[in-house]
Amino acid sequence: MTASALAEPATDRLARLRRWTPAVLVANLVAQIGIIVTGGAVRLTESGLGCSTWPYCEPGQFTAVIHPETSYHQYIEFGNRTLTGVVSFFALAVAVLVWTAPGRSAAFRRLGFVPLALVAVQALLGGILVHLELHPGLVSLHFVLSGLLVAISLYLVHRWPEGDGAPVPLVGPRVRALAWVLGALTVVVVVLGVITTGAGPHSGDATVGYRLAVDPALMSKWHAASVWAFLVALVTLLVSVRPAAATGPGLDLAPVRRAAWVLLGITLLQGAIGYVQYFTGLPILLVGLHMLGAALLIAGTTRVVLTTRTR
Repeated sequence: MTASALAEPATDRLARLRRWTPAVLVANLVAQIGIIVTGGAVRLTESGLGCSTWPYCEPGQFTAVIHPETSYHQYIEFGNRTLTGVVSFFALAVAVLVWTAPGRSAAFRRLGFVPLALVAVQALLGGILVHLELHPGLVSLHFVLSGLLVAISLYLVHRWPEGDGAPVPLVGPRVRALAWVLGALTVVVVVLGVITTGAGPHSGDATVGYRLAVDPALMSKWHAASVWAFLVALVTLLVSVRPAAATGPGLDLAPVRRAAWVLLGITLLQGAIGYVQYFTGLPILLVGLHMLGAALLIAGTTRVVLTTRTR
């Protein structure tokens, strides 16, 4: 081999697939949101033990077993487990495409492995949940980890078209602080929402309706209060984001405003669903939509925080 050949850069073996990276990142985000919805269906239909064991659905059988006593619970639980395979596929694709991306920083490339690692943790936690007969604390942790996966997946979607330079603020300190306050309040809103669901009739157990020893009505009020605090912070941010708030000439605040308006729409719709479900006896469909709204709220807030700076 000649010296000139040694000096040539290594061939990018995934070059033909590289153009699909943005689509794969979006698909991973959609899959992470989707499994929250199917996981909610498992909980709301009390199908968490539809499969009696893990990783098998039934002893010696990976798939749902058809017999005269088979109920729909088994198919719902097995369907959610099947979607876990889809989520795992996209998480693995993200890890490969991001890690091997030429010209990107090591820190960004390492981040590509986070969805795959957390999906593995989720799968392990799901198995533990089955063997512990849906311990309420671990069920709540299951949802919180899914929320974290949504936030990280949105971050990867946002970061892919950016460079790897240091972030440059687009807005002043007040707006940046408000964006981070929104992020912190999102954690509070989601955690209180998870506790409220676990304390209510849709805790996921057909025999024990209220699995967390807290007052569900009181938790609903605290949850609603956190949403109102979130809404106040978001409206304050919208009022504060104007052309004069830019920290430098030629900086475009339109992405910040768009992201904030989208988040406002999600928040108002989510709040409306929350109040309607509360005063109509918590119908399953509305509770499921509320869980989808929680995932969108996490993604929307992450987007707002990220649009307050550029690279």
